[in-house]
Amino acid sequence: MLEGLRVLEIEGLGPAPFACMMLADLGADVIVIHRKNGRPAPGMPDRSIIDRGKRSIELDLKSTEDIAILRKLVSRSEALIEGFRPGVMERLGLGPEDLSAVNPDLVYGRMTGWGQSGPRAQTAGHDLNYLSLSGAAWYSGNPGEPPFTPPTLVGDIGGGALYLVTGILAGVMAARAGRGGTVVDAAIVDGSAHMMNLLMALAQTGGLSMTRGQSLLDGPHWSRCYACSDGGYISVQCLEPKFYAEFLARLGLGDDPDFASQFERSAWPRQTALLAGIIAREPRAHWQALFEGSDACVAPTLNPLESMAEPHMTARGVWQDIDGVLQAAPAPRFSTRPQTTARKIPARGAHTDAILDWLKTE
Repeated sequence: MLEGLRVLEIEGLGPAPFACMMLADLGADVIVIHRKNGRPAPGMPDRSIIDRGKRSIELDLKSTEDIAILRKLVSRSEALIEGFRPGVMERLGLGPEDLSAVNPDLVYGRMTGWGQSGPRAQTAGHDLNYLSLSGAAWYSGNPGEPPFTPPTLVGDIGGGALYLVTGILAGVMAARAGRGGTVVDAAIVDGSAHMMNLLMALAQTGGLSMTRGQSLLDGPHWSRCYACSDGGYISVQCLEPKFYAEFLARLGLGDDPDFASQFERSAWPRQTALLAGIIAREPRAHWQALFEGSDACVAPTLNPLESMAEPHMTARGVWQDIDGVLQAAPAPRFSTRPQTTARKIPARGAHTDAILDWLKTE
C-alpha cells in the first residue's frame, strides 16, 4: 500500500524502529542506517524483528564522507526518522534545518518520550515515566495497590510509534500536495495522553472516576482476569447487561442475588472475591469450553506461543515462525492486497554496497 514511499531510519531503540518496521510492512522502502562496525543495543539480537523488510546500510555519522552519503539518501527520500534526545542530530549537522536545505519536502520524524520542548525535554526517562506523567498509567493495577508497569506496548508503541507513523503519513500527504516538508514531534507523553480521550469520554457520563477501582473498566468484577486451578488465567469483560447476563447464565448464577447488581460499585469487591473463588476451582480448559461460542466476553489469557496455536489466531495466520523467529504478521489487512508474510530480517549492513551503487546511478 505504501509502495513508492522511501523512508530513512537512523538506528535507535524502541518506538522509532518499530514505526519504521510498520512502514516497511506496509510496503515502504525503509533504509535503516546502522552504526558502522556497531553492535546491537544491549538485549537486542544481531538480527531484530523490527528490522524486517528494511534495507540496511552502515554509516559513521561522525564521518564527513558518510554524512555526505546520508545527505544523498535524503535527497532521494520523502521522510527521515530519528529517536535521539533533542539537539543530538543538530550537533551532527543533520537537524531539520540542515536537511531541509537538501530536500525542502522532507518529512522529518522525531520520536522522544518527553517531546522536543518543555522542562523535561532534555532529561532521561522510560515508558513507565511517560505514562505516569500523562495519566495513562493511573488505571493500571487493582485498587489498593500501586499502579503496575504496563507492557511497553502502551507507551512506546501505542503512544509513540503509532502516532509517529500517523504523523509521517500525514506529513508525506501534505508534501505531495505541494505544501512542503515538516517536522513531526512525536512524544510518548502526548500520544498516551491523547489515547486517554477514549476514557475521558466515559468521565462525561460518570463511567470514569479519578479514584482508582471505581471506574467501569478498572473496578468491576466483570472486567478483570482471574486465576484458574491449573495456574492459567481467563479474561472477563462483559460490560453490556446482555453480555453480563449471558456470563452469569453460563456459570449458573443467573438467579444468584449476589450478582444481581452489575453496576453497584460498593458490591464489586465482594463480587470479585466470589468470582475468584468460583473460577479457581477449575482449569483454564474447563472455562474455555464453557464459554466457547458465547457472547459472555470471556477469553483465555495466553502467552505468544499459546496464542499461535489458538484456532482463531491460527485461522487468521496472525503468528508466524520465519527462519526460527516467532513474530506477528503485518497489520492491518487490505481488501485489495493478499495477506502478507513478514519479510526477511536483514543482517546489519547487508545492503551497503547495493545502496552505494544505486546512489551513483544519478
